[in-house]
Amino acid sequence: MLDGELGVFLRSRREAVRPEQVGLPVGPRRRTPGLRRAEVATLAQVSVEYLTRLEQGRDNRPSPEILAALANALRLDEADRRHLQQLASVENHRQLCTGRRPAVSRTVRPEIRSLLDALRDRPAYLLNRVGDVLAWNDPFDRLARALGLLDGDRPNLVWFVFADERAREHFPDWAELADQQVAELHRLRQGDPATDAFAERLGRAVGAAFTSRWQRCPVAAQPSAVRRLRHPEVGLLRLAYETLELPDDQQRLVVHLPADAPTTAALARLLIPRPRTLHPLAS
Repeated sequence: MLDGELGVFLRSRREAVRPEQVGLPVGPRRRTPGLRRAEVATLAQVSVEYLTRLEQGRDNRPSPEILAALANALRLDEADRRHLQQLASVENHRQLCTGRRPAVSRTVRPEIRSLLDALRDRPAYLLNRVGDVLAWNDPFDRLARALGLLDGDRPNLVWFVFADERAREHFPDWAELADQQVAELHRLRQGDPATDAFAERLGRAVGAAFTSRWQRCPVAAQPSAVRRLRHPEVGLLRLAYETLELPDDQQRLVVHLPADAPTTAALARLLIPRPRTLHPLAS
């Protein structure tokens, strides 16, 4: 756990709440984004001094009752409440405070490779917690290579979405996809310095498109949904995806399924086995 992460999260949520959401007047002289500390302290029935200590990382062990009061005052949704409880639990038990998290995994177990190969007609791939695409099956290769996602020695989904101009062309709902990728990074980071270093590099490379999202500290990531993809060979696809967590490996297996009949037909065309090129034998 990085020092002060609980406070950073609380501050980000305080700045995201509009006064009118909690029944407070906006007023012409308001300069603070979101709510003032005094307003949150009043709503949660804690002192301003205590809330200041929490946000500044000088106190990181609030009671469950105070956590619940702050969550209610800040109008947190279920994903944010779970994340807040997780941050507080880690701080209380001092599990990750030394920063000694396992290195970002780039090793793929043979069993996972076999599972990918067994999905013969469903595009599937494996990600680590910073979005490196570690392994994939042939259907995903057919789907993603034409997009440019698999270019390079170490493809990374998050980097591709933000830093490659082709991503905006291929994904009609690019903004939603970008939000999703940042939420996944935040949800999985749990004080991981490697994730923060990756975010810093990406922020330097692409600027506000990433940093504005990162600073909001989103954590609500959907494990399943339908995503539109404009493929250069078969046109517009509507693909459902399911995410399977592999917590021991700190990895995620993502499987794509066609979401409608036209997509089913288009995928079938795309995944037709390609004939091998025959070369004449030398005489």
